Amino acid sequence: MLRLVVRRLLQLIPTLFGLSVLLFLWIHRLPGGPASALLGERATEESRRQIESQLGLDQPVWVQYGRWIRRLAELDLGNSTQTGQPVWDEFTLRFPATIELGLTALLFAVVVGIPLGYFAARRRGTWLDVTAVSGSLIGICVPVFFLAVILRSIFAVNLGWLPSGGRLTTGINATEVTGFRVLDGLLTGEFDASWDAIQHLILPGVALASIPLAVIVRITRASVLEVLSEDYVRTAESKGLRKRVIRARHVLRNALLPVVTTIGLLTGSLLSGAVLTESAFSFGGIGSFIRTAISGRDHPTLMGFILFIALVYVLINLLVDLTYSLIDPRVRVN
Repeated sequence: MLRLVVRRLLQLIPTLFGLSVLLFLWIHRLPGGPASALLGERATEESRRQIESQLGLDQPVWVQYGRWIRRLAELDLGNSTQTGQPVWDEFTLRFPATIELGLTALLFAVVVGIPLGYFAARRRGTWLDVTAVSGSLIGICVPVFFLAVILRSIFAVNLGWLPSGGRLTTGINATEVTGFRVLDGLLTGEFDASWDAIQHLILPGVALASIPLAVIVRITRASVLEVLSEDYVRTAESKGLRKRVIRARHVLRNALLPVVTTIGLLTGSLLSGAVLTESAFSFGGIGSFIRTAISGRDHPTLMGFILFIALVYVLINLLVDLTYSLIDPRVRVN
């Protein structure tokens, strides 16, 4: 297992290096630039050259890239052209909300999607199977921001069961420790704040989980149906093994292999997809900040955000490989 971890970590180095090169070149090829964003409509050629000289943008690309890599090694992502504050400080302030929302959506999609897909396959052709397949098609087709508006209108505005936006209700005293509202309430013993934060997570979490949930249901169902037709399952049944043992050891364990891969791919997309969901629910994460950064050509913020999402992807892929080795021991041998 240790050799597998070391080998996967070494493989991440060229991946991240190549990604950093492509990201740096792509950002610097975008029209406009930080100088135009800072100066606005009153920009002159002289003032633009002055700003570029101050930011080091008049130097060769490889010199700028080397300086950027050195700053990355020191966790220095530069200063945001929107606020003038370090990008790292802006991210640490806002990313806990985005990560908390993404984990909530992932937990909901996995806890509901895998059992629903499994039982739909076990009861193929019944009303449960038809409902699961039809619901998954709807979940894939409906845009996240549209579903967010519908959920907020029904459950927050009309019924008043859940909050319509934000992370905490105004007036609730909550001590901030980590930036994760639910965890902070548990650590400080402020359980009312934790419960309030959970209520604020339900609607945006369900909206964000709609597409991953639909994908997990369909992949699980298809995988279970494929495993059920394998010879080793029929052999286990002919030997008289209990159905519970067959389903746990032979069916579900082997069916989870493609599901784990799918979950790994969906996890990174949850963080990037949270931008629209946060905007719909005024959640206070990285969403509004990134939206403004795109329109304002805030290159340091965009590069930091994309690099973080990419890092999440590669780390999740590493976790997927490790999970694979636990489910299927043959991976460790290979």
